Amino acid sequence: MFEDIMRKFEGSPGQQAVIRLLLERGFSVNDEGRVVSGDIEIANTQLAQEVGVDRRVVDSTTDAILEDEELRRIFQNISQIPSLMDLAPVLDLTVVTVAVHDADDPGLVARVTGLLAEHDISIRQTISEDPEFTDEPRLYLVVADDLPGEVVTALMELPFVRSVELS
Repeated sequence: MFEDIMRKFEGSPGQQAVIRLLLERGFSVNDEGRVVSGDIEIANTQLAQEVGVDRRVVDSTTDAILEDEELRRIFQNISQIPSLMDLAPVLDLTVVTVAVHDADDPGLVARVTGLLAEHDISIRQTISEDPEFTDEPRLYLVVADDLPGEVVTALMELPFVRSVELS
């Protein structure tokens, strides 16, 4: 799906950068062609500055989104999910980052969360990056307690796990 979206903008690296930002941040496009987060409008000049393009590139990207029925359906229905990852240190939570060899393999999240459940580790939030939207997708788990060494070792022993980081 991501490749199909990007292909629609293959003639414009600037527009592709805008699309990538909208998808990464969960920003949507309203009927007036304004980029929004919920009901809050985000200035096109700020978006342009973030991705290093002229404001008109953002304008042309949102116009193209509204003109394409498939893109309109996607970008008018996308939304953000608040993440506890940045708040973890303040809330005394631990973030477990798991990198895998092949993120398209089925059951990865179930195996990792199941292993934590077996060790009575309470998971507050799980975020998995989509392999279509990022080059090296990771699984992030925000847990209530520090991870004991044997749990980290058990995670590392899973055949699909490339690395485990704690923060």
